[in-house]
Amino acid sequence: MVKHPPNDTGDHTPAGSVRLPTARRESIAITLEDLRGRRIYIESYGCTYNHADTRRLEAILEGLGCRLTGPDEAETVIVNTCTVIEATERKMLRRLAAFADRDLYVTGCMPLVQMEKIHAVCTPQIIHQDEIHKRSGGVGSPGAGSIGVVQVASGCVGHCSYCITRLARGRLKSASANEILDAVRQLAASGACEIQLTGQDVAAWGLDRGEFLPDLLQEIADIPGRFAVRLGMMNPASVLRILEPLVDAYESDKVFRFLHLPVQSGSDSVLERMQRGYSAADVVKIVDAFRERYPDMMISSDFITGFPGETDDEFQQTLELLRRAAFVKVNITRYSRRPGTPAAVLKNLPERIRKVRSRALLIEANIIYDRYNERWIGRETPIVATEKHATSSTVCRNPCYLNVVVAEDLPFGFSGRAMITANRRHYVIGTLVPSGAGHRV
Repeated sequence: MVKHPPNDTGDHTPAGSVRLPTARRESIAITLEDLRGRRIYIESYGCTYNHADTRRLEAILEGLGCRLTGPDEAETVIVNTCTVIEATERKMLRRLAAFADRDLYVTGCMPLVQMEKIHAVCTPQIIHQDEIHKRSGGVGSPGAGSIGVVQVASGCVGHCSYCITRLARGRLKSASANEILDAVRQLAASGACEIQLTGQDVAAWGLDRGEFLPDLLQEIADIPGRFAVRLGMMNPASVLRILEPLVDAYESDKVFRFLHLPVQSGSDSVLERMQRGYSAADVVKIVDAFRERYPDMMISSDFITGFPGETDDEFQQTLELLRRAAFVKVNITRYSRRPGTPAAVLKNLPERIRKVRSRALLIEANIIYDRYNERWIGRETPIVATEKHATSSTVCRNPCYLNVVVAEDLPFGFSGRAMITANRRHYVIGTLVPSGAGHRV
């Protein structure tokens, strides 16, 4: 398999958007039994949730006697697609065209919203995500290294005017607390020391069930084992509903002090056009609430530059919010029109403006990255080994989810302490502090 890295509960089709025809949804389903015994190659794109679907699909296929292989040896190719932005859509279509003469199956978000574009380059069979979830059972799956993933919910409660993902994933559908707790127990028992809770909006978990994320986190904290959960993306509008108890929940050693808060813009007028459901002041309120309790907390964000109609003043407000919130690790995307969304009818800004603003945000974000990392230099911090990107070094995390690279070949789950010695912007260098042999998590 090749991986390529990574809200209310009512109707999700506001005025001006395009509802998918029911017939199309009914037509895109196969029985996975059709794949029994085949040699299969899988390419997986998109978010953590999508990659977790791939891991679940792999387990189903192995249970059907299939063998996962490289592309040349495979009888069948499966592409798990993403179409969150236009550049990703173009990449998906190139990959699908490359496999057009093969026995090709497609899953993920793209076939749910863009079948016409898929059929323009190939004629594959479609694996609906619901089929994967029905066949696999449970909501947990192993990830890379000593990482486990739990899909806590699909869909969202938002009405963002530019988002195609909500058209594909639909309204919020939360897994039950028992399903999630069982998955965490199983992953912890199997040796996972980092467990990622993933969904399109993790903070919205439970709203469709009359339950709330902070209560779930308290129950997770009571599960025996040496592990910590990393919470996935949380919409500010959803965080505001549960802010105080959520801040309290981060007191547990079982929760990484990491928050992914996708802001998209620092301008209230742009946020209103985006239909995000919060203001820049709300974002500051959230950031301050966490940082007052946890000064070293890592808070990351997403921004869109060049949203239709964005003025120079509105963009300056975004820069100001980035500086004020001091977001560490920022995903910056130039706005691209997504079909079927309300914003698709708006006039795009010139690409050069979107690009200039994207670069300006990146320059500011890099300054913040460096400033955050340098505050750790000379400090000793607990670490746990989670991944390997090279045989001579190990990727570790500290309690704030800081990416600490240690130039030693440590086993997954090793825990100890490291002295931070250098900043490499997107990670820091750490040296193990002698304290015996350490122990596995």
